[in-house]
Amino acid sequence: MSYHPLTEKIKAILTEGGFWFETFEHEPVRTSEEASKVRSGYNMDQGAKALITRVKKPGEGKLFVMFVLQGSKKFDTTKIREEFGLSDIRFATEEEVLKITDGVLLGGVPPFGNLFGLPVYADRGLLANEKIIFNAGDKSFSIGMRAEDYIKIVNPVIGNIV
Repeated sequence: MSYHPLTEKIKAILTEGGFWFETFEHEPVRTSEEASKVRSGYNMDQGAKALITRVKKPGEGKLFVMFVLQGSKKFDTTKIREEFGLSDIRFATEEEVLKITDGVLLGGVPPFGNLFGLPVYADRGLLANEKIIFNAGDKSFSIGMRAEDYIKIVNPVIGNIV
């Protein structure tokens, strides 16, 4: 099966860095609920949901960022404002996501905002898991890895966003 080139790029980063990971090929999924049903050994709280949003940051104006949180949760704009000082938060449109990610479809966006030049804000609750799992550039391909390794690779700003 042919996947977005980003899938191979993420696998290469993990392999070259000597990080443990496992891969899952499955039916296309878009929601966290669908994904949790096809990823054996993982639950929705371990699913890393990556959301590209546009925010207003003091001193920088409007910019796109990525929020990464548990698949079972929704982000809380009040907490985001309080914790990070971000405001005017809105989801990126499908067209904006396609442009930012070089064609990755909604539901397939991995939590590696750093690969798209995006600041990444990750929820503390997700990273409390030993392992996390996410769609890796395609709605039919997932990668599971250690949360501590994810932090080393992506270097997200960690806080409470749910």
